[in-house]
Amino acid sequence: MKGARPEPAQPVPAARGDGSPSKNRKGLVIVFTGNGKGKTTAAMGLALRASGNKMRVRVIQFIKGSWKTGEVEAVKPLAPLFEIVRAGLGFTIDRLRDPRIEPDEHRAAAQAGLEEARQSIVSGDFAIVVLDEILGAIKARLVTTEQVLDLVDAKPPMLHLVLTGRDAPAEIVEAADLVTEMRLIKHPFQMGIIAQRGIEF
Repeated sequence: MKGARPEPAQPVPAARGDGSPSKNRKGLVIVFTGNGKGKTTAAMGLALRASGNKMRVRVIQFIKGSWKTGEVEAVKPLAPLFEIVRAGLGFTIDRLRDPRIEPDEHRAAAQAGLEEARQSIVSGDFAIVVLDEILGAIKARLVTTEQVLDLVDAKPPMLHLVLTGRDAPAEIVEAADLVTEMRLIKHPFQMGIIAQRGIEF
């Protein structure tokens, strides 16, 4: 981004004045997983709330690629408090993937996204980093569980790190402070209703 660099993010302060976690406050690892709808939606709502509290947020989206979504457009006026970065080349499951994109290209994009994530996490510029569909990238074998756990380990004490996607590995669930599972009970797709603007994208 051109121009002067924004001031470093100021997370909600710890109870002590040295910026370290206290008994009452710490940076959380938050996981939204499960086979139901709402994982990205929950992460975006959390990010919006944080930006309303003047906390800088960066969302890095794996998998979703160039697909135009409402959230990407919605947050543009909120920059630099709220940023969304695309780090994927699109869906990887057979019924949705672009056959022109080779698996190695998906893998390279995801690995570049991991490096973007690491830089964002350790920079001190953000109060919250969201890695959207990072768990899906694990399932698609674009990144490894160990690589994601390395990002968790690299997290500064007061930064909140949010991970979304289906099938969260047990090791990531164990490392998290908050895990919510979205469970599919009923979905319009089961009735032949396709994805709709403003609901799915």
